[in-house]
Amino acid sequence: MHDEPDHSPTSSTDAAPRHGSDQWLDGLSPATRVVAGGREPRVPGGSVGSPLVHTSTYHADGDVVYARSGNPTWTAFEATLGSLEGGLATAFASGLAAVDAVLSLVPLGGVVVAPASAYNGVVGTLDHRAVRGELTVRYVDVTDTAAVSAACEGADLLWLESPTNPLLEVADLPALTRSGHRAGALVACDNTFATPILQRPLEDGVDVVVHSVTKYLAGHSDVILGACVTGTGDTAADLTERLRVHRTLRGAIPGPAETWLALRGMRTLALRVERAAATAAFLAGRLRDHPAVERVRYPGWGAMVSIEIAGGPEAADRVCGATDLWVHSTSLGGVESQLERRRRIPLEPTTTPENLIRLSVGIEDPVDLWSDLSRALDLA
Repeated sequence: MHDEPDHSPTSSTDAAPRHGSDQWLDGLSPATRVVAGGREPRVPGGSVGSPLVHTSTYHADGDVVYARSGNPTWTAFEATLGSLEGGLATAFASGLAAVDAVLSLVPLGGVVVAPASAYNGVVGTLDHRAVRGELTVRYVDVTDTAAVSAACEGADLLWLESPTNPLLEVADLPALTRSGHRAGALVACDNTFATPILQRPLEDGVDVVVHSVTKYLAGHSDVILGACVTGTGDTAADLTERLRVHRTLRGAIPGPAETWLALRGMRTLALRVERAAATAAFLAGRLRDHPAVERVRYPGWGAMVSIEIAGGPEAADRVCGATDLWVHSTSLGGVESQLERRRRIPLEPTTTPENLIRLSVGIEDPVDLWSDLSRALDLA
């Protein structure tokens, strides 16, 4: 006769309260956190996956008054991303909504130091605000640490990208963060390209990390979403509160369906980044030997590669139009490989060469990707 299963208070189900928060994930690797974070408490018969909650209204006297200020699906996503970056995450309706929230921390008439080769949406937003007299922008070469440090004097915000989009320049984040703080500036870093799998700027002292969740985090080209992540100290908690107030008052809130899709996509982030980064290294090596390629921009890690094509922008356009497997599109970070000549975009900074093609490497077979791209290069 078999023993009856033990349902006493000392059984394994007694561990359920431990999973009511994500603190138990501390010390585990990002590849583990991205799978285990943001889950429901472990109770018999409970859901393993995080639920999609569609509601605009809550019963009175609870923690959330109205859905513009909170949603359980947001909470699960924010807990997972916060654990990955090592801080407190706040989800936004888009990457640019997250950028706008960070810029709301700059006082009227303040000074922002930013890379001249930053993402065109950031440059466009800064220029628009500068024209309106809301702030002053000092554009810098982010790879020139001394020049950036000098530009920080009197600044209110140092905005960093590393690698930059699309030149893939790498900044010295610890040194620049120290310089920004010595000057009394907040420091923000766009971590979209690197993802918290490869880089965690909060560990370098950055105050706010920004993500276009649309890209690698969600990973399937079906979501528009953004996020900010701050640290966990008292000052960081104040920043988080200010960002969340901005989100609520500006209505820059994410939809629960988009947030749920992003969380589901994020579960495979570590695997996707590992595969895509390995393929990017393989392709960068092949591209350096192709006669149609004048220059390969590749920092030696990550899944983004930019190339400059011999023959100018016309030849670059021919490459983009000649691929079958690579998708000619404006985005990055999806499971499919994508390419685009960036200066086609009206807001793209003039620091981007006319003949530059940005490659977002996906998770397809590396040899298939090279065969398709090399054939297009041969035609160009």
